[in-house]
Formats: sequence, structure tokens, C-alpha cells
Amino acid sequence: MAKAIHTMIRVLEEARSVDFYRKAFGMDVAERLDFDTFTLVYLSNAEAEFEVELTVNKGREEPYALGDGYGHLAVSVIDLDSEHDRLGALGLNPKKIVEFNRDGAPFARFFFIEDPDGYKIEVLQRRGRFK
Repeated sequence: MAKAIHTMIRVLEEARSVDFYRKAFGMDVAERLDFDTFTLVYLSNAEAEFEVELTVNKGREEPYALGDGYGHLAVSVIDLDSEHDRLGALGLNPKKIVEFNRDGAPFARFFFIEDPDGYKIEVLQRRGRFK
């Protein structure tokens, strides 16, 4: 069976992105690999083995076009309200909390936040299928 291990996104500024993911999600650099034309930075935390791989292409100055194909990365938290307040206090501008119902029953409670490069991240309350 295949096991999901990471997702990769291209970012402009390594330090700015590492700082965001550390503050927002407690992710630290698990490994950093520097090559001639690019750098790979793998971020993880103690909650899961899944990692976010940041690719920094050296010499690039213009922002990446996210296009209409990118959706979002999702993380789950124990206390959604506390996380929303914490991220707001850090100045990371979380969007409003949304409660999504299906067939009259609660399905998901979440909000979105964007990283410095505009990638959307969904922060979900842990429950049901969102563990």
C-alpha cells in the first residue's frame, strides 16, 4: 500500500515560510538540502509523520501563480477556537470559522489561513473523519 509522506510547494523566501509554518503549525525543519539551483526544506512536527516540503528556487523573484488547480493543505487541531485566537494574535489573519453540515448533522468545523506565498491551509476541528 502507498503511504502519503509529504506535499511540496514552491516558495519565494525560505526564512519567511519556515517562520510561518513554525508559528502557525509548530512545524520545524526536519531536513534541509541545498543544491546549486534550489533548496529543499522538509518541515514536520510531532503530531504526524506527514511533511511539508518547501522548494526554494534560487534567483526567483516573482511570486508563483497558484492557478486554479491548487486547492489547499489541511491540518486538524484539538481546539479550533483557541487555534483561531492564537493565529489571530500572531497577526496571521485566519479567516472566519465555518460550520459545515451535511444532511442536517455537523460534518466539519474549520477556517482557512494563507501562508506568505498565498497557499491556502484549512484548519479543521478534530472529530469524525478529520482526526
